[in-house]
Amino acid sequence: MSVAHTAQHATTVGPAVLVPLVAGWCYLAAVLRQREPDRPGWSHWRTAAFAAGCALLAVALLLPADGFAAHMWQHLLLGMLAPLGLVLGAPGTLLLRTVDRRVGRAALRALRHPVARTLAHPVTGLLLTAGGLWLLYLTPLYRATLASPVLHDLVNLHFLLSGLLFTWSIAGPEPYRHRASVPVRLVVLGAAVVAHASLAQLLYAGLLVDVPAPPQALRAGAAVMYYGGDAAEILLALALLASWRPQPRRAPAPAARQTLKGDPCST
Repeated sequence: MSVAHTAQHATTVGPAVLVPLVAGWCYLAAVLRQREPDRPGWSHWRTAAFAAGCALLAVALLLPADGFAAHMWQHLLLGMLAPLGLVLGAPGTLLLRTVDRRVGRAALRALRHPVARTLAHPVTGLLLTAGGLWLLYLTPLYRATLASPVLHDLVNLHFLLSGLLFTWSIAGPEPYRHRASVPVRLVVLGAAVVAHASLAQLLYAGLLVDVPAPPQALRAGAAVMYYGGDAAEILLALALLASWRPQPRRAPAPAARQTLKGDPCST
């Protein structure tokens, strides 16, 4: 990474750090409103998870990207670890509890739109996150980010937003009628593991990638992607299993039970 790019990027970090600070302040203000007598309160675990996500996001923005391994750590924090904490904080549910009911109903109607349902599918999140990584490192896009701080920031924004979308589609705590089934989410998460591991191996071997870095730096960055990505995806799988609530079997109606009892084929 060039020295010029590092210096220019350092000047753009300041305003970006305000994002997790403002998000954390707004979340805390909404949590404090839940302490009013006519409100049901809010989980301390959700608050802690969101605070951890904001802290990881701030660390990612402040991390000096002065090498390929540091760059990879930044993407790991932005695209996987920070989104996990932010999503587990259930900010959507908290927002609906805070805003006016008419605004909440309008937001819920928007979530039922076909476009929103497509965006909320885990395959869409997979294409945006893993596909974005393959596009970044197997095309001249990464070289372009070294010469343009604005493009660098836009790529980071893409990984943050796509990471939030993918994490929510896999383990979002909010109930959503059109959410993919747990088996589908597990299969997509497995595909994400394969995609990240395959790209890390290509980076480690220096094959097909367009990254202007010495082999040692490539291997260090590939190790961060391989092992750090696996750890983040294990945490995401645990979050999915922890939030999974199997639907209980419905007992047959009394008339149906009577029919079955009198049917000789049922014995």
